[in-house]
Amino acid sequence: MSQTPKQSAERPVPTSADVARLAGVSRATVSYVLNNTSAVRISDPTRRRVREAAEELGYVPHAAARSLRAGHTRMVLLPTAHVPVGPLYSRFFNELQWALRRLDYTVVQYGSLGLDGDGAARAWAELRPVAVVSLGEVALTPHGVGVLKRSGAKAVIMLGPQRVEGAHSLVMDQREIGDRAVAHLLQRGRRAIGVVMPQEPGLELFSEPRLEGARRAGAGAGARIEPLPLSYDEESAAALAARWRGLGLDAVYAYNDEYAMLLMRALQDARIDVPAETAVIGADDLLLGRLLRPRLSTVQIDMVTGQRLAELVDRVVRDPGAEPERHDLMGARAVLRESS
Repeated sequence: MSQTPKQSAERPVPTSADVARLAGVSRATVSYVLNNTSAVRISDPTRRRVREAAEELGYVPHAAARSLRAGHTRMVLLPTAHVPVGPLYSRFFNELQWALRRLDYTVVQYGSLGLDGDGAARAWAELRPVAVVSLGEVALTPHGVGVLKRSGAKAVIMLGPQRVEGAHSLVMDQREIGDRAVAHLLQRGRRAIGVVMPQEPGLELFSEPRLEGARRAGAGAGARIEPLPLSYDEESAAALAARWRGLGLDAVYAYNDEYAMLLMRALQDARIDVPAETAVIGADDLLLGRLLRPRLSTVQIDMVTGQRLAELVDRVVRDPGAEPERHDLMGARAVLRESS
């Protein structure tokens, strides 16, 4: 019995030549239209015809080929060794990505676990991003910044406590948050203050400088500052609350509002009165903290907006030869509520 040869279920990948034939234009015109090139004047009817042909065929431009021609992509790389937890930072990242997308950039998060320094810079450079926005989790060097720029990155922007030569720096001094929290507790008459140190990987980027700020504030008043390791789960909080009275603490700065709410509930379950026995303060000023009883005192943080950072990326990409800028982008103030 004869068999009919099985036809491939896969359709051929459409090319710019196919779009050009269907639209009745040149391949160059297709490239100009689909890459939004403004240097060449093309009539609106022709643009519509090209876009309709591309839609009908299911054609999209080849990003890699376009990158080879331009020497870079429209990609903004966000390297992440660990994604910071918490609504405040989630909101910031979402706003940044939407703002960059509106400016016609493609945002790519790059998992950078196990990478550091110049090795990380080489790995990022392989993707030929037009910009790199790093939270500072990876300690870039001036050499690494140079590697990125030679690979086509027009903007290298660092968020973090330190400036790196050759990169634009957005300095976010986490020490200020710990300083403000402990200064508030000192003003409330507390002198034996615990500082929660989250055990979740990656948060030491934030918690360690906050502890440094807390110690700085406590030193002038002769206060005792006690680091308190705490995992973000009920078992860890209950274990800490069970030995609380033995620690001899009369207040706690609990890293942020989420850890503060977790620990405050555990303290209340252990019959420790908040704030009579122990004052509690968090950070981030989350709405949920205001709904608790007692209402949660907090440190309100004024961060750079995602929109402002996206505009900086776009400005530097357009003018990559400009002198690297430094912006101080964090302010903090304590907000008194019932828990302290």
